[in-house]
Amino acid sequence: MQYINKIIWFSLLFLLSGSFLGSWADAQSLFEDDGGYESRYEDTIFGRRFLNVEPVKHHNAWDMVKWFVTGKREKWPAEIQNEPGDKPPDRVKTGIRYMVVNHATVLIQVDGVNILTDPIWSERASWLPWIGPKRVVSPGIAFEDLPPIDIVLISHNHYDHMDMPTLVRVAKRDNPLFVAGIGNQRTLKRSGIHNVTGLDWWQGITKDGIEIYFAPARHFSRRGVADYNMSLWGGFVIKAPDGVIYFLGDSGYGSFIREVRKRFGPVDLAFIPIGAYEPRWMMETIHLTPEEAFDAHQDLDSKLSVGIHFGTFQLTDESIDEPRERLNNVIRQNSKSRGRFVVPTFGKSVEVKKND
Repeated sequence: MQYINKIIWFSLLFLLSGSFLGSWADAQSLFEDDGGYESRYEDTIFGRRFLNVEPVKHHNAWDMVKWFVTGKREKWPAEIQNEPGDKPPDRVKTGIRYMVVNHATVLIQVDGVNILTDPIWSERASWLPWIGPKRVVSPGIAFEDLPPIDIVLISHNHYDHMDMPTLVRVAKRDNPLFVAGIGNQRTLKRSGIHNVTGLDWWQGITKDGIEIYFAPARHFSRRGVADYNMSLWGGFVIKAPDGVIYFLGDSGYGSFIREVRKRFGPVDLAFIPIGAYEPRWMMETIHLTPEEAFDAHQDLDSKLSVGIHFGTFQLTDESIDEPRERLNNVIRQNSKSRGRFVVPTFGKSVEVKKND
C-alpha cells in the first residue's frame, strides 16, 4: 500500500511539474529587455504561455523517475492536531495584525480591511479528495471563526495555493474581491466566483484605501496536462496607511526581490516561504531554502519577516521540522542584522508594533 501511495504521490507531482516541456525557459532570450518586469510570454498552439524573467530549469520525465528511485523522503507524522488560536477581532481599525493559519494561508488585518492569502482548509492539496498530499497539521483557526473577508489574494494556481473548495466557501460567505495573476480568472469563474481581478506583474488596484500590487516570482503554474504556464504566478505588495506588507507567495530566489525594495521602499512586514526545497537539484529554482529566505528578508530591508509554506503538507523530501530548525539556526548566526525574522505559531494572532 505504501508503494502504491508513493506512485500516486509522484504522479501528482509529475502532473504539477514543468516536466517534458523543455529544459530551460529563459524569457530574456525571447524578448528584448525593456528595463521592466511586466510579464513575458510566448504564443503557442495551446495559447499564451507565460515565462519567468530569470531562467528556470524544468525537469523532464527522467528526472521524476530519478527522484522516485533515489529520493530520501523523510517520514512525517500522520497527523498533528493544532490547537486552534483565539478568534481574531472582526476588524483592526488602525495598525497591522496577522495570523499564519498554516502553509501559505495568512490572515492580514490592516486599517479596517481583512485580507486572506492562498486559503486552504481542505484535507488534501489535490483536485480529488482521496489522492494527493494530505494535510498533516490542522488549520490554526476554524473556518467559521474567520472574520469577514474583504480581499482574497491568490499567488498562483497550484492546488496547495488555489484550493477551489475553500475559495468557493469564502465567496459564498463573504463575496470578497479575489485578486490573482492574469489567466486565473478562467478557473475561478468556472467555479462560480465572478468578483475577480486579474493583474499583470506590477499592476495594482485600490480597494477601501488599500493599494495591492502583483509582483513577480520565480515559479510556474499548472493544474492539468495542457495548461502549463497559461496563467501568471507571483506575490503581492500591500500598501496601507499603516505600512507596506509583502506576501512572496511561492518562489525561488531572484533579483525581483530587490526590485520590490527598490519600488516600494523598506518593507514593514514580509511573509516568506521557507519549505518544500529538497531534493535541491529538483527544487533549486522554484522554492527557497531557509537560508535563501533570510537573504530575501535582508534584500527587502524588512522590519519583520514571517516564515510560511512549511510544516503542513509533505510536498518534498525534507522532514517536517527541518525548515524551522534551519531558519532558527541562520537567525541565530545573524542576530545583529537589521529587522527580525520569526517562525510563526500557527493560529496565533500577532499585533505588529511600530518598533518591529
